[in-house]
Formats: sequence, C-alpha cells, structure tokens
Amino acid sequence: MAAPPVKNVAIIGAGGHIGKQFTEALLTTNKHNVTALTRGGSTSKIPAGVKVVEIDYDSEDSIVAALKGQHFLVISLGVRVPEEVHGKVVRAAAKAGVAYIMPNIHGFDPKGKGVANPLFGAGSMRRIQDVEDTGVPWIVLTTGFWYEWGLVLGDNWYGIDINKKKAWFCDEGHSSMNTSTWSRCGEAFAALLSLPESGVSPSLADYKNYPCYVDSFVVTQRKILDSVQRATGTTDGDWEIRCEPAEKRYKDGLAEMQTNPQRGFPKALYAHGWSKDGGREYTQKLDNDKLGLRPEDLDAVTKKVVEKVQNSWNPFVEW
Repeated sequence: MAAPPVKNVAIIGAGGHIGKQFTEALLTTNKHNVTALTRGGSTSKIPAGVKVVEIDYDSEDSIVAALKGQHFLVISLGVRVPEEVHGKVVRAAAKAGVAYIMPNIHGFDPKGKGVANPLFGAGSMRRIQDVEDTGVPWIVLTTGFWYEWGLVLGDNWYGIDINKKKAWFCDEGHSSMNTSTWSRCGEAFAALLSLPESGVSPSLADYKNYPCYVDSFVVTQRKILDSVQRATGTTDGDWEIRCEPAEKRYKDGLAEMQTNPQRGFPKALYAHGWSKDGGREYTQKLDNDKLGLRPEDLDAVTKKVVEKVQNSWNPFVEW
C-alpha cells in the first residue's frame, strides 16, 4: 500500500537562488506544510504562505527545536556560510528525527565523474558524508548547471558574452551536458516530494541515498550560441568566436583563482564540465518521465535570458 507524500518540509535558504524555486513550487502543490529556517536578523525575502522560524547556527538546541516534527529538510546555505555549519545542521536534524535530508550540493552528480575532482567534488562528497554519518537517508536533486545563471554571467561561465558578442569555446564547442532552468529545478523538487513516500514505484524512498536526475535540455556551447543568435538575429559573422583546449582553460581558471577567485573558479568549473573528464551529461539516468516533467524549449528560455541581459539583469543582486 502506498504511503502518502511527506507532509512537513523545512528549508534552510528559502529566500536564496535555488531555495526560492523549491519553496514556491512546493507551495503550488498544496500538499505540504513548508517551514523556512532563517538566522536571526536575516533580510531574505521568504515567499508568502511559509512559516518562518529563526534559528541560531551556534545553538544546536535551537536547530533541533525548529526541526521537531519535520519529515524532510533541504539545506541551501550561501557560499559565505562557514563549512562547519552544514554538519551542525545535519546532526541537529538527526537528533530531531528528520526522515530525509537534501544536503547542500544542488545540481551536482554524486555518482558522476566529477566526484574525482578535488576542487569540485570533495566539498560535495563531504556534505553527503555529513548526512551518512548520522544514518539519516540523503536525497540529491541532480540538475546540472543552472541555464539562466551560466548564460547571463558571461565568458567565464558558459563562455558566451551576449552584450559583447564574444564566445569562448572549449575545444570546438561540441561537448554536451545536461542543464536545467531554475523553474525546472523547482518543478522537479515539488514533483519529487509529491511522490508517495513508499510502497509503490516511483516513490520518494526509491531515491534514498541516491540522486534524482532531471534536466531541461542537453546543450553544447555551439547549441547555446546558435540559440542566442536566433534570439538576437545575429550570425557568426557578428560574433568574435575563440576556441581553446578545455584543459588549458581549466588550468587558466585555477591560476586565476589565486588572484580573482570570483572569475577563476567558474572558469575552471565550467571548463572542467565541458572537458572529457567532466561527466556532465547524464541523459541515460534521467527521471523526468517518472516525475511527469515535460520537455522545455531551449529557444524560448534563451530569448527570456537575452531580454534580461539586455535590461542589465544580474542574478547576484536579485535576492
């Protein structure tokens, strides 16, 4: 007999980039009680309809109290939050009796080739280990890179600068990867938590200690540029296009991290993703059909991103 979906869902980071998508999508299902755990004095904008509970990262008791009665915890901590906070939250969740934890590694594939990279894989696997050490099951939503983010931020990300009409291809720009829009991330999360908890398949329990794989589309740098050109009415003749080995671009990113980590890290991360060792395509593992997710239109999404770029949109300051 199928068990009903989990009811009580707590989210740390409900006002952040991915947390907001999860929260808003979950609310549309009307199947869950959603609680946002926030630090005292936080200025994050939490979606309406969410219960807000303040916690103190330095007080395990406050976190345990906030998580009593919660069935599923999502951890989406900002990059400036000290790494040890993740472990503190996980241990408190275990003491509170939380049944499932989604650790702070959104988008990453913990079963893919990227786990071998010490720069990108080590931190993610350490957060999974935080959960495994408690005995609580973890579930990860593997989405690939976020499409809007990677496209709007320019050359060091997907390698395409829309305003300057410049493109930097790794190798020849034909390596492929799965990628997801922010709305797809939210939609997938809501669909996952709307599954029966157990007793049938698909169910939430199917993903205990395993990723749920979703995407919006499979892209290459060449396909992204083609889509941008269709949205802007341009051709290769209007663009400056450069090709360089992915390995070189990766090493350049590592070197740049020493002086400018905000530019060097994404350059290395994305170059590695496009490389033969990146392992960023997981089409054969997709769970889209199990979650009832429909295909998305690459050109329609790209057009919206181009319009945002032309209006000086910056995702770093939107929230």
